[in-house]
Amino acid sequence: MSTIKEVPVKELARRIRRHIITMANRANAAHIGSGLSVADILAVLYGRILNFDPKRPDWPERDRFILSKGHGCAALYAVLAECGFFPLSRLETYYQNGSILPGHTTHKCTPGVETSTGSLGHGLPLGIGMALAAKRDGKSHRVFVVLSDGECDEGSNWEGALFAPHHLLDNLVVIVDYNKIQSLGHVKDVLDLNPLAEKWRAFNWATQELDGNDVRALEKALSQIPAQPGRPTCLVAHTIKGKGVSFMENKLQYHYTPPRGEELPKALAEVEAA
Repeated sequence: MSTIKEVPVKELARRIRRHIITMANRANAAHIGSGLSVADILAVLYGRILNFDPKRPDWPERDRFILSKGHGCAALYAVLAECGFFPLSRLETYYQNGSILPGHTTHKCTPGVETSTGSLGHGLPLGIGMALAAKRDGKSHRVFVVLSDGECDEGSNWEGALFAPHHLLDNLVVIVDYNKIQSLGHVKDVLDLNPLAEKWRAFNWATQELDGNDVRALEKALSQIPAQPGRPTCLVAHTIKGKGVSFMENKLQYHYTPPRGEELPKALAEVEAA
């Protein structure tokens, strides 16, 4: 129901990254690395996988998408604008007083946002509730939840991970944006998650590891949902924090620091050349 399906996925990911960079610079905002790492995942989801109608954000048959790592919201706002949920010009108001695009996602004011997130560990439980309700109501829509790797420190996610397979929620997909860096350092140093895929498998999820910045691999995996009938799906997506901008990649400082001065044209040039 959207012309965004006609845009090549790599081009959509490039547009998302360009928006993220300019939005962060204009607003002097944090979390640019988190947005850049998930750009390819959102490009594939919105460009090829999700069923939605930007003219009817509350269309009952739509697939539900939850960005549980709500601090990466610049990426979500960018793709929603590209899809037509609101004008691209709205992105210029990101993180400004009175804007419909706050620093963490909120469903109260932003068309296309299913639920408010940013208090980590809530997105998956909410998504499970949506998936369970859909099953019990005999609905065919699906629920997709993107988690951050640092967010997997939250116990609420593992309670949900136990609950979803028990209720045969094969209409539920979790994608872990595994970029290996969280707010205070590298994941392996803060609280090591490895072996992460094996943990999800042990909880009875149909689990696959893949390159989360490879749009072809993502599209192939997400086109085969449910991966196993009767079981929820987990994709452990290995990504690069700050992906697409060489001086930001794998750098903790860009969890907090926006591009300033000469960094802005340099970052945009690298995204355009990719």
